[in-house]
Amino acid sequence: MISVTEAFDLVQNALPHPVVTQQSLPASLQHVLGQDIFAPISLPPFDQATMDGFALALHDSLAYEIIGEIKAGDATLINIKPGQAVKIFTGASVPSSAQAVIQIEQVQVQQNELILSQTTVAGTNIRVAGAQIKQGDLALAQGTFLSAAAIGFLAGLGIAEISVFKKPSIGIVVNGNELLAPDEPLTPGKVYNSNAVMLESALRQAHFIQIKHYQTLDDLQATEQTLQKALGENDFVLISGGISVGDYDFVGKALAQLKVENLFYKVNQKPGKPLWFGRKNHQLVWALPGNPAASLTCFYLYVLPALQQVSGFSTSFKSEFYLPLAHDYEVNNMRDQFLKARIIGEQVHILPHQDSAMLDSFVQAHGLAYVAAGKYALQSGDKVALYTLPQG
Repeated sequence: MISVTEAFDLVQNALPHPVVTQQSLPASLQHVLGQDIFAPISLPPFDQATMDGFALALHDSLAYEIIGEIKAGDATLINIKPGQAVKIFTGASVPSSAQAVIQIEQVQVQQNELILSQTTVAGTNIRVAGAQIKQGDLALAQGTFLSAAAIGFLAGLGIAEISVFKKPSIGIVVNGNELLAPDEPLTPGKVYNSNAVMLESALRQAHFIQIKHYQTLDDLQATEQTLQKALGENDFVLISGGISVGDYDFVGKALAQLKVENLFYKVNQKPGKPLWFGRKNHQLVWALPGNPAASLTCFYLYVLPALQQVSGFSTSFKSEFYLPLAHDYEVNNMRDQFLKARIIGEQVHILPHQDSAMLDSFVQAHGLAYVAAGKYALQSGDKVALYTLPQG
């Protein structure tokens, strides 16, 4: 059995290098940008009216002669002289000979004459060319998470395809004769398969969507065949259950027969002690504990940071987030603990129901509070490391 720190280091050292690939702009949503992008044009590319009104060539009078109209999308071919104006609409190109746009609510129009209610100054209601970004400037840096806003920004620059860090494909393998789908009638000796849908949901919440499901019974040959198929179709394989040493736990044997290198088995932590991690070529394999809360704990501590790092995210396996406890807490455990905790008023509250089979406390948790092994007392106000959980 290895320590938590050793487990983190072994996973870190086993990660393949991130791979950059070309993708269309819409398909790049929720990926990490794999290159610096410099603006091919200025935004806006021309001086732009910020509202409906009249573009003015300023002079000393409040009266202007209206000589034309410019709609959004029109090429600016009109040259106006001091004392002249053109009707203009939001987003339209402002003539270079105009110095201001007066909004339509501040004028009176009498045939072709425009009367201002007050004087205006140069630059009013004009978004100048390059106000957002100038041609050649850095638009987005490598490592930027591509949100909807980032995609829209790049689209506005006329960019249709970009380099992003490739996300791995993920197989979820569940095994056990006792498992039922949630819509099946519950019969004696059976339990519902919560882990598969839980792990898929956790992956999707973290923006990993290339997921396949596999299910096998407690049989060595069937387990080996299923795992071989999963390894042939995915970069990461997550196995739920069957990794212990019982008479009907065949995952370890099947992985050995498939020549998956065992990098570690069992971590000195609670929950999640029976965690198995291995590698075959570029593929990474986790056999997660069968108990749901233990499985989800190991997913957040080990699997998710690994997925994020190979996808270009700057994620660490070690928490750098510390907050004070809101109450005293007695520690009496031979293993390091990761306790479901809630943040209230910038203080950590350890939740009840820490059992490895119980998910109800996970529902309320904002993070996992790390408590080192030993027999000692933590006092209210003592700071603990907190591994934050995705919210929303």
